[in-house]
Amino acid sequence: MPRLVISTVGTSLLTNQIDREFEENWSIRLRDTANCSYEEIARYHEDVVDIITTLKERAEEKFNCDVEDIREASAELNGIYGLYGLYQEPLSLAVQDIHWLIATDTAQDKVAAEMLQLFLSNNGLSVSIYPPPKGFSTSSNEVFTSGIDELLNWFDNIIPGYKDSGYEIYFNLVGGFKAIQGFANTIGMFYADKIIYIFEASKEIITIPRLPIKIDTSVIKPIQFALMAEGAWINLSEIDKVPESLIFTIEDKATLSSWGRLIWNRSKEDFLSGELLVFERIQYECSFVKDYTNIKDKKVKVKLQETIAKVSYLLVKYNGDIAPLKGDCGVQLETYRNTKIEHFRVTLSLRVSCKLVDGNLSLRYYGTHDHVERSEKIKGR
Repeated sequence: MPRLVISTVGTSLLTNQIDREFEENWSIRLRDTANCSYEEIARYHEDVVDIITTLKERAEEKFNCDVEDIREASAELNGIYGLYGLYQEPLSLAVQDIHWLIATDTAQDKVAAEMLQLFLSNNGLSVSIYPPPKGFSTSSNEVFTSGIDELLNWFDNIIPGYKDSGYEIYFNLVGGFKAIQGFANTIGMFYADKIIYIFEASKEIITIPRLPIKIDTSVIKPIQFALMAEGAWINLSEIDKVPESLIFTIEDKATLSSWGRLIWNRSKEDFLSGELLVFERIQYECSFVKDYTNIKDKKVKVKLQETIAKVSYLLVKYNGDIAPLKGDCGVQLETYRNTKIEHFRVTLSLRVSCKLVDGNLSLRYYGTHDHVERSEKIKGR
């Protein structure tokens, strides 16, 4: 069975090359600038630029050594080699697998991730670097939490497709920043088939299988959760029985916390693949309900209801004004020529036709662009 291997990336590839006897100050300088971007280091910490360059050169030299030296050079590579049980052999056993490297948006982490990607690619592996949101680091709780939210969305978008294609999911958590490792360990209990670590000063991996976690869906309010997942802030009175760990509150408003988003992502199919939910400022015409009922794929229903939730959120936020829907890069609301009928995008190939009625959007047809346009012509618009 092919594997999708997701590795959290830290800076061990750089710090492991420091001569602790003579260069201890280098460790301190790297620690103090761990959350800095390329631009910040270049502008304010020129000495760190030189340190990173020297350590990078030393790490590249290690890549030309034997497997033992390579594994000692990088925690991430130690985990990957350990996964395949490799001590002297090249990485030929891994060529059927897909690798993703999870790094922050910091200078040191980017350098490490790019070096790992190049090394693994040169050894025949298919490897990509997760594109972190701008500023993603552990510099503050706000920045870190926002970055984790984006990472959760990315996991939810990418992992199910690999699972459906028969891949086994591995989280390699041997490397990486401790804060990210902590979140990734919990996230892995929901997404990964196995999580791997390595004993200190050892080459043997520890494999932790996914635990049979059951989500208590009774605390989930599907309409409110769907709206919060799209960025809405909900009145606390509407979610008074939702556990505090699942929401982030400011005064009398709340949105999903990182854990709330994780729970919602893992359970939303149960709520969004059934009957159409009743969202504020959204109406359903019989023709739309018929098109929705004809959908057989649960995931397609989920995507449609998520899009409707986003449209509802924007309509409520802007008091029925559809201009923000036209400016949203996902929805891209447009008007059919010479009509008062609108249509918005669900995916690149799927559309919903609709009509604005007293600040509410009445949904008319759903399906391919041809189906929606043909149905509107038959109805006479």
